[in-house]
Amino acid sequence: MALRKLLITVLGHVDHGKTSLLDKIRRSTVAAGEAGAITQAIGVSIIPISVIEKICGALLNHMKGKITIPGFLTIDTPGHAAFTSLRKRGGSLADIAILVVDINEGFKPQTIESIEILKANKVPFVVAANKIDLQHGWLYDKDKILLKNIESLDYQHQGEFEKKMYELVGQFGELGIQAERFDRVQDYTKQVAIVPLSAFTGQGIPELLMVMTGLAQKFFEEKLELHEEDNAKGSILEVKEEKGLGVTIDTIIYDGNIKVNDTLIIGSMNEPIVTKVRALLEPKELSDLRDKKSKFKHCKQLLAATGVKIAAPNLENAMSGMPIRAVTKPTNKELEEIKAEVQTEVEEVLIEIDDQSCGVMIKADTLGGLEAMKSLLEDKQIPIASAGLGDVSKRDLSTLESLKENDEFTGILLGFNIKVPEELNIQIKNKNLTIISHDVIYKTIEDYDKFTTKLKEQIEKRELTKITRPCKFSIMSGYIFRQSNPAICGVDIEIGTIKVGDPIMNTEGIKITSVKSLKNDKKESITIAQQGMQVPMAMPNITIGRQINEGDYLYTDLTEDDYNKLKTLKKHLSKNEIALIKEIVEIKRRDNPVWGVQ
Repeated sequence: MALRKLLITVLGHVDHGKTSLLDKIRRSTVAAGEAGAITQAIGVSIIPISVIEKICGALLNHMKGKITIPGFLTIDTPGHAAFTSLRKRGGSLADIAILVVDINEGFKPQTIESIEILKANKVPFVVAANKIDLQHGWLYDKDKILLKNIESLDYQHQGEFEKKMYELVGQFGELGIQAERFDRVQDYTKQVAIVPLSAFTGQGIPELLMVMTGLAQKFFEEKLELHEEDNAKGSILEVKEEKGLGVTIDTIIYDGNIKVNDTLIIGSMNEPIVTKVRALLEPKELSDLRDKKSKFKHCKQLLAATGVKIAAPNLENAMSGMPIRAVTKPTNKELEEIKAEVQTEVEEVLIEIDDQSCGVMIKADTLGGLEAMKSLLEDKQIPIASAGLGDVSKRDLSTLESLKENDEFTGILLGFNIKVPEELNIQIKNKNLTIISHDVIYKTIEDYDKFTTKLKEQIEKRELTKITRPCKFSIMSGYIFRQSNPAICGVDIEIGTIKVGDPIMNTEGIKITSVKSLKNDKKESITIAQQGMQVPMAMPNITIGRQINEGDYLYTDLTEDDYNKLKTLKKHLSKNEIALIKEIVEIKRRDNPVWGVQ
């Protein structure tokens, strides 16, 4: 039984050393006397097992039996963009991930997001606790293995190192994940291994490769079974235009084989793209993929697992993250079956909106990114009305407007790695639409949480304007402008807020009148008077000198419904208003002991 290489992706917070780690692994192979042994295929580095054995040396001796996996295939475009592009039906394309964490900084936003994505896709991972060389008092002896080096540290520095390690273990524990230093792990099915290392010096890298090899050997053999004779299955990592080739797709092939002239079927937003493989191209060994002058070599056939640039006609509408299949001379029936298969894979992630939909609208630049976002939102029980790919369009804004009418809280577009065309910004502003988009899903969701919190406060404050609020005011002496029809006098608002239309009661709890009108010191009509203001107030159906007198205190006459609503909106009231509500309740309960009791 042939096995394919272990497909590894690298995640972590920006600047925690993802790229440095992969670069160091590549340079380590050269130091091990294997110059050119790593093939830098499109978007990946292929590391043969012979190279891993040389780097790890005696560390692999404790493994029982012969090592059967052919090596590793690591994604050279580290981070979320690569990881979320790599998907196959049912989840992630990656067999295992390396989560890079700066041991000196601990968890950062992208660290947490990476963990959430890994959990959502059920991808096992190993932690590379990077930058141990920056720890105070750390001494690096290249002739010692990692654990011997740690043991040789003095008591104080060894204690500082252990403290950092267990701070990291604690952070995983807060997320419900059991983690431990790799040499202390008792059960790899229940605990996540942490390998301290330095991507700068290379210390700890042999131990990391050893752990990855051991895990692959013990748990992944069945998953790594390669079907050499089968049609190729893969996922698009990136769509690029190459001089002399036109639009090409950088692709990870994770099973089967692909040949020049194969029929290529690519999933899309609508109908699958069907075309012919014109060329399979790999960069020459050790060429820098970021160098536009990189030379490619033509291949007639390639086996999984590998990365390859595919040149073919009609790739203009291809998108990152889409599934691909390659078939040699398919019958019409086979072709239709494969087209249905890839399109089903796409449609499992997309959500089409209907007239009754209620939920957020989500968009991402890749199918895998969309799936990751969808999964994280579902974990938070945030309803999704629509899930699609690509940048924001005019049609999206119309949909968003309808969703907002259905529900203010969910009528919002959440994006991951997408753009909002400049010409749509005026429409977005005029229609007061909300779009939140970042290149970190965690940040998008965090901002959505802030948005809903703020909106809830705004709605509650709007609710406060519709009900009678507590208010205590006095009739000012010497400011009686009219005794009746209506009575007009100056009032001093001592506590709370009163508005036009509010009912007014006396100190006995009897409703005597209401607010007909209010004016400010410029004799302009106003609708609300607040604590500290002295304003003229008109009150119908009473006569000053009979029902009320100068110096009298009056209150807003709260209904039981108002009182119960005010209790739920308590956080928006001042301490004085809360105390005043108690005073009003005491007055009300003199005649009705159960007033306001639900």
